Amino acid sequence: MPYKNLHENAREAAEFLKTLGNEWRLMVLCSLGTTEKSVSTLEGELGIKQSALSQHLARLRREGLVKTRRESQTIYYSLANPEIMKIIVVLQEVFCPSEEY
Repeated sequence: MPYKNLHENAREAAEFLKTLGNEWRLMVLCSLGTTEKSVSTLEGELGIKQSALSQHLARLRREGLVKTRRESQTIYYSLANPEIMKIIVVLQEVFCPSEEY
């Protein structure tokens, strides 16, 4: 792979890992898995205040990791790319081997 492509790919991977480098954002991605969820559902599952959760969701959305769907006044979040789940699964296998998720 040419250096320029390698460098660009490495930069993109580093940005992705920076986004994952926060426990709350990781928990959001793990919680979403293959199911879309509303902010209130995520708030209840994760035990995080709505204002903090909204900031993390905004970062995940800005980075292209989650997408939204609006139904009336409720916004639902889901993974924007199913490939993300592969990374989450590996992290779960390494850090939560005996837990159910």
